[in-house]
Amino acid sequence: MTKNFITKINGGSGRFVRRLKQLAPGLVVLALAAGCQTQPPRLTAAKQSANVTEIITLREGDVLKISFPGSANLNTTQQIRRDGMISMPLVGEVKAVGKTPAGLETDLIDLYSTQLLSKQVTVEVQSSSFPVYVSGSVLRPGKVMSDHPITALEAVMEAGGFDYTKANLKGVTIIRHEGNSTRNYIVNLKRIVDGKPSESFYLKPGDIVIVPERFSWF
Repeated sequence: MTKNFITKINGGSGRFVRRLKQLAPGLVVLALAAGCQTQPPRLTAAKQSANVTEIITLREGDVLKISFPGSANLNTTQQIRRDGMISMPLVGEVKAVGKTPAGLETDLIDLYSTQLLSKQVTVEVQSSSFPVYVSGSVLRPGKVMSDHPITALEAVMEAGGFDYTKANLKGVTIIRHEGNSTRNYIVNLKRIVDGKPSESFYLKPGDIVIVPERFSWF
C-alpha cells in the first residue's frame, strides 16, 4: 500500500516536472515582463517640458499683440491696464485679466463677429510681468516685479538682500493664495547661500516672502 502510494506520488511528480519544463520559457517571459513593469517609464525631455508648462493667465501689465488675419487695420498692441481692461478699436473696453489668450481670442471673435471677413483673431503675449512681495529682515522690503520665473532667493536679492544682522535664513516663509485659502511654505535659504545642494523654490504671482528675525535672548 505504501509502496503504491509512493509510486503514484513519484509518477505525479515526474509529470509535474515535465509540465513545468514545458512552461518554463513562457514563465521566464512573464517574469521579465513583470520586472519591466516595476520600472516607471522615463519621461522624455519634451514630455517633462509639457508637464511643467502651466496655462498662461493674462495679468495686468502684460503686453499683447492682437492680430486680425484678413483685417489688418484692426491689428493692435495693447498693455493690460491696472483695471484689467484693454481698449480695442471699434468695440471699446474689453476685459483681459484672468483670461487665457485663447479665451480672449474667443471673446474678440464674438465682439467683432459682424465686422470680420475671417473669423480669426490671434492674441500673443509679447511681454509679461508679475508682482511678488518681500517683507521682514531684508534691506528694501516691498513689491518686486519680475518678467521671468523667479525663485525665493532671487526675490530677496531684488529686495536688497538679507539683513544679516538679524535675518533667519533657515525659516523663510512663503505665503501663497490658492483660491479662497492660503498655504504657507517654509524654505531653508541658508543651504543655498552656503552652496549646499538644495531645490530652488519658484514663486508664483502674488506670493509673499517673509524673512523672519533670528531668535535672540537679548
